[in-house]
Amino acid sequence: MPARDPRYDILFEPVRIGPKTLRNRFFQVPHCCGFGTVKPGTQAGHRGAKAEGGWAAVCTEYCSISPQADVAGFVCAQLFDDHDVRNLRLMTDEAHEHGALAGVQLWHGGSVSNGWESRLPALSSSDMASQELGGWVVPKPMETADIRQVQREHVEASLRARDAGFDIVYVYPGHGYLLMQFLSPFHNKRTDEYGGSLENRARFFLETTEMMREAVGDDLAIAARIGIQAMGNESGLPEEELYGVVEMADHLVDLWDVAVDHWPDDSSTSRNQPTDHEGPFFPDIKRHTTKPVVGVGRLTSPDTMAAIIRSGRWDLIGAARPSISDPYLPRKIEEGRVEDVRECIGCNICIARGEWGRQLICTQNPTAGEEYRRGWHPERFTEAANAAKSVLIVGAGPAGLECATVLGKRGMHAVHLVDAAREIGGSVAQAAKLPGLSEWRRLIDWRLVQIEKLRNVALVPNKRLDGAAIRDYGADIVILATGSQWRGDGVNGVTHAPIPGADAALPHVLTPEQVLAGEKPVGSRVVVYDTDGYFMGVGMAELLARRGHEVVLITPDSDISSFSEYTLELERVSERIYGLGIDVRTQTTVEAIAAGAVTAAHAYRPGEVAIEADSVVLVTQRVADAGLWVELDGDRDGLAAEGIEALYRIGDCVTPRIHAEAVFDGHRLAREIDAENPAVALSYARERPEAPEAA
Repeated sequence: MPARDPRYDILFEPVRIGPKTLRNRFFQVPHCCGFGTVKPGTQAGHRGAKAEGGWAAVCTEYCSISPQADVAGFVCAQLFDDHDVRNLRLMTDEAHEHGALAGVQLWHGGSVSNGWESRLPALSSSDMASQELGGWVVPKPMETADIRQVQREHVEASLRARDAGFDIVYVYPGHGYLLMQFLSPFHNKRTDEYGGSLENRARFFLETTEMMREAVGDDLAIAARIGIQAMGNESGLPEEELYGVVEMADHLVDLWDVAVDHWPDDSSTSRNQPTDHEGPFFPDIKRHTTKPVVGVGRLTSPDTMAAIIRSGRWDLIGAARPSISDPYLPRKIEEGRVEDVRECIGCNICIARGEWGRQLICTQNPTAGEEYRRGWHPERFTEAANAAKSVLIVGAGPAGLECATVLGKRGMHAVHLVDAAREIGGSVAQAAKLPGLSEWRRLIDWRLVQIEKLRNVALVPNKRLDGAAIRDYGADIVILATGSQWRGDGVNGVTHAPIPGADAALPHVLTPEQVLAGEKPVGSRVVVYDTDGYFMGVGMAELLARRGHEVVLITPDSDISSFSEYTLELERVSERIYGLGIDVRTQTTVEAIAAGAVTAAHAYRPGEVAIEADSVVLVTQRVADAGLWVELDGDRDGLAAEGIEALYRIGDCVTPRIHAEAVFDGHRLAREIDAENPAVALSYARERPEAPEAA
């Protein structure tokens, strides 16, 4: 086994935080996952995989301290009672089994507590409505009795955390939640002893932390997650005030967790911010504290991590998304396998699922969230019962690449991955050519590295196989991963019909594939029609605008790239699009296309308008490239006569979906290739409350 590079030795030094010791400098900071306390097995399995993978600490998502800290619709952890204690102990036991500390992030949302389940009013420092919920949710300004009650709830939750086996308990003056609503003058309009000066605004946080300190003593380390004001947002504290609060509370806190307070900028996608983008906002934090500091920034490079520690900026390397993408990141660095690190691509699909109140998924790591319910380990694979069989996979996009990688690791006799294109990667390779999305190539590159190491997997690019060639190939199992294409007729989810005049065979009508391949010239004035609402429409508009074209972006949605609201990108994507001077038409549909113009109609304004356009790019809907499937599936007997025992399809060849689902589909089939019927997914463990016994 390769030895650890000595340059990274500094990352594996132990660090003391109060009464606890971290075995190294890798710290999985609190992050949302959609498991909460209601899925204790899933929570334990996910965090346990990271503990096994070498993280020194694994923390929960935000953990509500009382029913009034209610954010129903989203799934968070809870520490209300002994039932929650028992459920969360599964996670702490799993962490401890693998040598990691377990942390819990206590949370009260204040003005963002919606009360949808509790029916209780939101509380805050003042009656300032949260933009997150809308102006119709006005919080009650906390009276002294409210303050004391919330402080008691922090103490009680801290004691329950101790009973659940946690080693670290977080107090949370960050991300615009209750404690930050007292700290920040943007939220805090009080005139009593809890408002006005920084000392007064800090009083609630200081009192609460002191009470928690007195309650847990030396049993638990206390961490504080505090947010800085940055990137033009009012949320958080200006640098000088943040440092002032750190100095005031330093004697009460064992670890400072620092972050940009505005969550969309803290958890920014790779499209909008580079790796380590948060570092410059904390140039002097270590001058104001005697305690260890952890920071984040989508860090995956051990060179960058080691440089941060050597510079003295931080003491610990924090991670949320990189730990989801590769739970074994620390162990791989320690074992000298840096090339095997499955780097986060910064797409934020993990967050998007949480914004829908569902459990996380990961584009890079299809085992994330499946550790317990499907029993998938991110690094261990059993030998397939039918490993003697040979497999032909047609299509080396995200599904085909993942399927070949896993089948190879499961010991299949011979796996051939064949693609018609010279460039490997399918739709991911296309997406990575769009502005800001180059890191998405990590999805391809990591799998190519793995395949290169697998002697039983062969990659064959630039070879087109038709039905006859597949029959003659000699494989026992054939898997079609031929992907999908953008429709050239404009069929979309609004009208469910082609657009009159839309035909990608015409010189002035293009699909995204045609633009990216340079198949046809693009005119000087371009209409991009986006009913998809994710990355491709705005990506096309930005790409063409940067090439010097005059671009009109039309969408029937109320916002451009409506899905990016869930990936926390909407603000920055809008900033990019409008900053380029792109003419944006929302709530508008394209009714017809002709040479030189499109006819468009606004949803709520009568009449149609003509918009000049030399070219139209259709980003409307994708269609599965399933021609080979239809041909071969209709000749099962013929396939059997040729020695082909099984035929499957995966990814967009089944139906177009996001890249994360294509990767999952390829992984699932490979995991279950030796099941009775691999075409049908095996059941998974469900976690649900127990109904009371009948009287």
